[in-house]
Amino acid sequence: MLKNKELSFIKSHLDFWDQLNPNEKNTIENNITKMNYTKGYNLHSADSECLGVLLVLNGELRVYILSEDGREVTLFRLNAGDTCVLSASCVLNTITFDVHIDAEMETEAYVLNIGAFSTLANQNIYVENFALKKTVERFSDVMWALEQILFMRFDKRLAVFLLDEMSKTNSTIINLTQEQIAKYIGSAREVVSRMLKVFQSQGILEQSRSLIRITDKEKLKKLL
Repeated sequence: MLKNKELSFIKSHLDFWDQLNPNEKNTIENNITKMNYTKGYNLHSADSECLGVLLVLNGELRVYILSEDGREVTLFRLNAGDTCVLSASCVLNTITFDVHIDAEMETEAYVLNIGAFSTLANQNIYVENFALKKTVERFSDVMWALEQILFMRFDKRLAVFLLDEMSKTNSTIINLTQEQIAKYIGSAREVVSRMLKVFQSQGILEQSRSLIRITDKEKLKKLL
């Protein structure tokens, strides 16, 4: 049984809530579960069953695609308050590719199971529109990720990433490993390592184990 605070959070992030009838609201309340995921846990993959709709309470999830040779390309990350419907792609006929979802840190999320979501999407146009809207929004993130990989110089890609991380955490300290950064920007760790050393030689940043400190933000911005 959901507590009032939990239900308020869910309602505030499901745009269609006010367009549901009492039975449909009960369907959500009886089929949504709070889940706890440990760092590194794989929630969803090409081989797993359709998960359902994800609503992140806290923590961070990473959505990515995986090539046949094992290369990962991060499409986007999900933080507190974000919703993901690609984990329910089996009921979205327009989605023809598989995504993987990993927990990047200890994460709590609500999961609306696929059976309930499928039923609601089929009988309520507002739920279906919500799913399509969220899908379109995420495809903008996907296109941005692919555009960076295909057309942007690597030094610029890395600079954009570091500046985005600084903005997100409001800090000059970035607590990420080179391996994590490589996964996030769709590159190899060795390439990231070489470019970070170049940035360090230019006085843009300092490095230590699993930590980067930006020392000259303006120099970093000039790479854009």
